[in-house]
Amino acid sequence: MRFMLLVTSNKSKQLLCVSYIGQVQPEEFQRGREGLTSQLGELTPGFYLLADFSQLDFMELDCEPELGRMMDLIREAGVGLVVRVIPRPNQDIGMNILTVFHYPHHLRVITCKSLVEAVKALGL
Repeated sequence: MRFMLLVTSNKSKQLLCVSYIGQVQPEEFQRGREGLTSQLGELTPGFYLLADFSQLDFMELDCEPELGRMMDLIREAGVGLVVRVIPRPNQDIGMNILTVFHYPHHLRVITCKSLVEAVKALGL
């Protein structure tokens, strides 16, 4: 299976969506950084992040530094709320630990089991 890191945004809703699909490897983060930077440029501080891990099959351990860099870029752009979709425990790749190191302590982070639950948490 092919892997993908899909980054999209909705400027009117101030929403950044990052979807992890298939078997994600470090190279995918490196390729996606330019797209992420571009999408972040369209949002204003206080924007929402929807991180969707529902289609993630596997993520290489070597992805941790790249994932951390991505989280740092999102933090620096002024994320106001993080909502994660992690339906199965095996899809949680240590996000709580990464959050401690890459997001401010006051940032609200919500973990949901479905996109429907996530949309409700985002108030969309």
